[in-house]
Amino acid sequence: MKVIGVVGLPASGKGEFSKIATGMGVPVIVMGDVIRNAVKEGGLDPTDANLGAMANKLRTERGMDAIAHLCVPEIQRQTAPLVLVDGIRGDAEVAMFRRIFPGFTLISIDSSFETRLARIKERGRSDDFESADKLRARDLREMGWGLGNALKDADVHLSNEGTLAAFLVAAHNLLDTIGRDP
Repeated sequence: MKVIGVVGLPASGKGEFSKIATGMGVPVIVMGDVIRNAVKEGGLDPTDANLGAMANKLRTERGMDAIAHLCVPEIQRQTAPLVLVDGIRGDAEVAMFRRIFPGFTLISIDSSFETRLARIKERGRSDDFESADKLRARDLREMGWGLGNALKDADVHLSNEGTLAAFLVAAHNLLDTIGRDP
């Protein structure tokens, strides 16, 4: 089994990339689901503040690769030849995945601040907001988890500045190529 990961700043297109993978039959393990489940189990609303606080708590208590560790058993249960891990947030997570899954490939989805802010205003998730200041604050929080290093360490960079249709084609082609590589 080959394991790949996707990393990017908030609203860069990680979710769209994962939808494309799912449509191609690639199982997707979403790291954010671990945090959302912990927030739900804690009886909290799934707001950006609560999700961020829970992510910080897990990392403080268990280390910067805590969420990745919690995803490993689900990844190992998969039987498909290619598995995607969505939502990597730090270099400690990347290092752990590279250690446990030889040949791990990290894909960075790259989008400008302006593009990401426009997407957040449109998508309407419970943890979204419409303020540029709040997006900057979220970017800084995630950079504190090692996201900047993970973005720099990516094996492949995929731009997501154009149309959704163009991104769909580029992502599909990339996944097809990676899936064929030994």
